[in-house]
Amino acid sequence: MNRFMKIAVKEALNGIKNKEGGPFGAVVVKDGEVVAVGHNKVIATNDPTNHAEIVAIRTATEKLGRFDLSDCEIYTTCEPCPMCYSAIHWAKIPVMYYGATRSDAERVGFDDKYLYDVLTGLKKDEKLRSEQIERDECLVPFEIYDKDQNKTLY
Repeated sequence: MNRFMKIAVKEALNGIKNKEGGPFGAVVVKDGEVVAVGHNKVIATNDPTNHAEIVAIRTATEKLGRFDLSDCEIYTTCEPCPMCYSAIHWAKIPVMYYGATRSDAERVGFDDKYLYDVLTGLKKDEKLRSEQIERDECLVPFEIYDKDQNKTLY
């Protein structure tokens, strides 16, 4: 078994054993060395964003002191949900290895398929009412940001 995926599986099992969250573990690797590990901690923290990939990415960015992980790769026990996929994208991680699929996650009660269907336009979102308001006022910070010559792009 791949040594990094083995660590991710161990993390997932630790999270389950400690009743901290679902069957998910992740490892961020740089130059063949483990930078950070994480498992799902949604239940332990009452934070619905505390997925394994997010935990590992947060730990890696803190440890490395930067938000750009473009020289890293991530190993995760399951194909990521849309939020985690987006976090991997925003961290600029160029390589992801995953084990189980989103269908496997769905079989044990996770509704990633619903999110993917909504995001790809296959289904109308019936769980979230969304309404745009106050656009002009909300554009003011965007205009100020756009004019800032010293901003850090990410």
